[in-house]
Amino acid sequence: MNPKKIVITGGPGTGKSSVINHLKTRGFLCYDEISRQITLQARKDGIEQLFLTNSLLFSEKLLEGRLKQYHDTSNESSSTVFLDRGIPDILAYLDYIGDKYPEYFDNASQNNRYDYVFILAPWQEIFTSDSERYENFEQAIEIHHHLLKTYMRFGYQLIDVPFETIEKRTDFILEVLNL
Repeated sequence: MNPKKIVITGGPGTGKSSVINHLKTRGFLCYDEISRQITLQARKDGIEQLFLTNSLLFSEKLLEGRLKQYHDTSNESSSTVFLDRGIPDILAYLDYIGDKYPEYFDNASQNNRYDYVFILAPWQEIFTSDSERYENFEQAIEIHHHLLKTYMRFGYQLIDVPFETIEKRTDFILEVLNL
């Protein structure tokens, strides 16, 4: 089976993971964001902020993990799989910090297409920082613009998720998808 691949994206602190977790409580198959796992593993290996100290290595690990998630969805029996971030997010973050990256990053984004991309805009009222999120709210806005630009560069029609409760945001996504 080849389920529909639905990306939930947005800058840091926009509520993506909360929506993903709520989709799970409603019985939907969701793949979690993997950047925190990579960050925590790097800390165990003695590297405090891998993204800040070696953004390309961090991004290569992200690309490997997101490609695995993308391909793993094909083995799922569910008709729909939600993913917390997609492959183009990696390029958006690298563009945000001004780093160059190999062409295979572009190729991975072009050759592994998602069916729908929902984007959550920065929302001051819910934004918080933590030990794995080093960005402030102004940086979250900048990252949001890079996400918009990157996904549009790959031809995606982004669907804006309104500022609402987690339940209403989830309802909105499910209504758009007719689920």
